[in-house]
Amino acid sequence: MTRISMLALAAILGIGTACVLNADEKAAPQEEKIPYSNGLNIIVRMQGPYDADVPLQVVCYFKHKPEGDTTKGAPVELDMRLGGAITALRDRGEFVGEELETLLLDTKGKISARQLLLIGLGDEASLSLEGLERVGRVAYREAAKAGATAAAFAPLIRDQGNDKLPAGDVETSVIRGLLLARDTDVRLQNEGLSRKYSLATWIVEAGPAYYKDTIIGARKGIESADSAIKRRRTESYSTAK
Repeated sequence: MTRISMLALAAILGIGTACVLNADEKAAPQEEKIPYSNGLNIIVRMQGPYDADVPLQVVCYFKHKPEGDTTKGAPVELDMRLGGAITALRDRGEFVGEELETLLLDTKGKISARQLLLIGLGDEASLSLEGLERVGRVAYREAAKAGATAAAFAPLIRDQGNDKLPAGDVETSVIRGLLLARDTDVRLQNEGLSRKYSLATWIVEAGPAYYKDTIIGARKGIESADSAIKRRRTESYSTAK
């Protein structure tokens, strides 16, 4: 039924139009699709880390502060939907957020993603673009371990009160690390040194204030990774026959 027909029917039956509009006009989040090589689609989407309907959601946390962490917005909502599990893990010292520390959680349907991967960023003062490239590399490898063909990523850096690095630069580094790790994995698969795996969709989540900068950063990350991949050595990793 078309939107006009639904409104007309609502008027005839004396039903308020608000409920019809709410059901009919629930807008999909704004997004920018960036097709990549070998079937990988990179999507920058204006979405929170609790709404992406994917096998794996990835989020990042700075090292826990004993006096209390600074969080607002998305990480607060995410933790609330998980019943405070992330806060409990951090307060108990069971996920501190050391650099590249990881923890994989089953969400039990409490958010749209089936699994949630926490990655540590380390001390706030040591946040760097090089470190974020390592985060991208780890994110890919953990997604591969989980067998997730689609994953979403939210750095949550601004939501933890840190504005040291521009949002676009953050994404450039993460995407570069992700794609370099993927290239290594594909080469290893071709030599039979890694199990078959293919990441089909990588969603980059960004708030409205950083959406455009994140798109630019993602494209720069792709260019940087492609340039580095072209300079890589091409001989086999193993000399064994």
